[in-house]
Amino acid sequence: MNENNQPTEKRIKQRNLVDKLIDSPVEFLIRMDISPNMLSFLGIVSIIIGSVFIYLNFIHGCIFLAWIPPAFIFLAGVFDVFDGEVARRTNRAGLEGAYLDSNVDRISDAIILLGLIYSNFLDYIWGSLILFLSLMISYSRSRAEALEVNMKGVGIMERAERLILLIIGLSIEIWVYKISYWISGTPLSIFKTYFIPIFSFLLIFTVAQRFYHTYKILSQND
Repeated sequence: MNENNQPTEKRIKQRNLVDKLIDSPVEFLIRMDISPNMLSFLGIVSIIIGSVFIYLNFIHGCIFLAWIPPAFIFLAGVFDVFDGEVARRTNRAGLEGAYLDSNVDRISDAIILLGLIYSNFLDYIWGSLILFLSLMISYSRSRAEALEVNMKGVGIMERAERLILLIIGLSIEIWVYKISYWISGTPLSIFKTYFIPIFSFLLIFTVAQRFYHTYKILSQND
């Protein structure tokens, strides 16, 4: 059973955009002989730092310090993009690198969720649901690809999109919390009430997308 293993239109557009944005930084990293594994390590360190600042409730603290957690999460996403691109351009994109990258991504997801749970941005039920759905998104891809189904670009909430949406959610939370406090003297938090249900729904939708895509391809090849 073989499906054309070409990237989807979504992935091609993403690749073209990424190439334009990161060409110079990636070439600099290559000249400095920074390895993909080092970039993966820097990415998880950034996630840990950002999650610690979330746990310390910097989001609801001083307006200048509140931006530290989303900034480090953004930095982790940048390192994640850089490590894949450096590996590709230096022909180091081997199976061991892909395996390491996949595990680092799952660990990073769990660390972020722990930071959100212990800072009370998430309760345990929502946190468990999001962790389960994140793992299902990853598992559905790995299982489908083991069956030779192309999953590149399938699903609206791949890891990059999840990080971007989380950064947006935290940024909106900062502004709403601060502005409501300045106007009324009573801060308003929308992260748990509005953002998390929307985020969870999009994760569920992504799991359904990947299940449908895989089932459809496998049915066609029976």
